[in-house]
Amino acid sequence: MAPTRKRAAFFDVDNTLIRGSTLYFLGRGMYQRGFFSKTDISRFVLANLRFRLTGKENPEEIKRWQDAAIDFIGGHNVKDIAAMGQEVYDEYVSPALWQGTIDIAQTHLSHDEEVWLVTAAPEDMANLISERLGFTGALGSKAESKDGTYTGQMLGNLLHGKEKAIAIKELARQHGFDLGDCYAYSDSHNDLPLLLAVGHPSVINPDAILRIRALREGWPIHDFRRARVLNRLLGPVVSRIAALGALVTPRWGRSKER
Repeated sequence: MAPTRKRAAFFDVDNTLIRGSTLYFLGRGMYQRGFFSKTDISRFVLANLRFRLTGKENPEEIKRWQDAAIDFIGGHNVKDIAAMGQEVYDEYVSPALWQGTIDIAQTHLSHDEEVWLVTAAPEDMANLISERLGFTGALGSKAESKDGTYTGQMLGNLLHGKEKAIAIKELARQHGFDLGDCYAYSDSHNDLPLLLAVGHPSVINPDAILRIRALREGWPIHDFRRARVLNRLLGPVVSRIAALGALVTPRWGRSKER
């Protein structure tokens, strides 16, 4: 009998596992602790918004975001950032977790499948999130450090778009995963390379473009925003439809009798 190949599930983080941006939470925590000024945080948030709103694999936009994402920790002690990361997790990340996504990940773990986070956020922070949740590990953008201090430079490319697919293929080679038997989850159409690299793609809280693709391909869709958002937005509409139905039904009944 042939040995069973190892399987893994790969999860994006921002808006897939947590509500919002890991880097934003980290930047907010650093600002509140006096690591940098309002001008610094404003520049970082603007780069974040530009990057997310364009939604394109534009090399210049990726480079701008990459520089903003790593530069803000440049010059800071690695141990200090790690200690602050623990506080940021407890203060911001933990309350923003999607329990539904955690439940999916736990199901994979219960089936003896590894669970890896794959994110553009700093790998140190991604590893912290993975450890706190009891996952297998994390892949993220690597910030360079020298003599215990972040240099403000990156090691390799920002883990975004096609870079995520490249990263999990290398991980699969190292760990003996059969990607055709593996799973991937994301909210963003920018992660299509990641989703297409595995045999079992699924989407969580998808953006409009990814939802259309998932419907076309027949991929599973998990939307943990729906219960809260749709109830608020569609509740009054459903009530009006129900009220109209109550008014119209008797008329149809009388017409049929006549």
